[in-house]
Amino acid sequence: MKQLFIIFSFISLTFSGNLKAQEVIPTYSDYLTDNLYLLHPSMAGASNMNKIRLTARQQWFDVENAPSLQTLSIHARVREKVGVGAIAFNDQNGNFSRRGIYGTFAYHLLFSRSELDLNQLSFGISGGMIQHSLDQSGFSGYDPMIGDRFASDIYANMDVGASYYYFNFFAHLTAKNILSVEREYFFSDAVPSNQRKYLFSTGYVIETYRRTWSYEPSVLFQWREASGEKTIDLNLKVYRDLEYGGLFAGASYRRSFEGAEYTAEGRGVKNQHLQYLTPFAGFEHRNFLFAYTYSQQFNSVVMSNTGFHQITLGLNFGENRGRYECFCPGVNQKRKRR
Repeated sequence: MKQLFIIFSFISLTFSGNLKAQEVIPTYSDYLTDNLYLLHPSMAGASNMNKIRLTARQQWFDVENAPSLQTLSIHARVREKVGVGAIAFNDQNGNFSRRGIYGTFAYHLLFSRSELDLNQLSFGISGGMIQHSLDQSGFSGYDPMIGDRFASDIYANMDVGASYYYFNFFAHLTAKNILSVEREYFFSDAVPSNQRKYLFSTGYVIETYRRTWSYEPSVLFQWREASGEKTIDLNLKVYRDLEYGGLFAGASYRRSFEGAEYTAEGRGVKNQHLQYLTPFAGFEHRNFLFAYTYSQQFNSVVMSNTGFHQITLGLNFGENRGRYECFCPGVNQKRKRR
């Protein structure tokens, strides 16, 4: 408990800090393809096996210099109650790029009387450095005699969160980008100082006889503090247990609560809410994982109709403790039938 006191004393100080920071890794649907740690620092080392995850995301194949994102994460349990992790990422969007690394410390408390029964509360904190770069050489009117071709600066940022698992029930609460922003180089007027965003997700795994099939309904709610923007994900994931692994597939529907106005030719001003439909599928074979995710935006005004594609590769290694009796796929990796 002494470690927890130190952690949360430090967290309370950072909330009042006024350091250079900026929002970093966007929140997509990685949490549905066994990559919860990418969203929630409290999931570092929460599983019974250590994990490596590599993702590659590409938007709009028919648009030149369209956004793309690559991430590499690793996390492990290093002591009975301690987990650690690291994330590296590269986010490219036209002339703008964002790269960074994060380190994570997590603490896990098991309340159940038996190690086979899952009743676990986890806390996590991540801190990292992020570099933002802007290539100005392609801008209209660019003069190399009066300005640098590349403008860049480096920031610090932090995420904190908590996760709770009780048999097949789970819930996560995470605050991202908790440090305030003071931009002094570029985009100082366009980027608000407050980039904090809060994530809350919860769900439950419904098991069938012998766990051949399992079903996981879940929701994810996001709220951005400065603008008040809110979005919700409604998800359904299905698991099929196999002798040496398993298959999974599902769909996610994301919708914003606030609408954006636009002018429709001949029809005046219209209002539309951000809407995405994301089907996904993947499989696990022994200690390897592969998943594919496709997101399609359903709005009247879009940049492209080709959607977003993402591939996830994973490796589980170094089993650090036995399985729990529940199915609980977020923390149990080697599934077995009753």
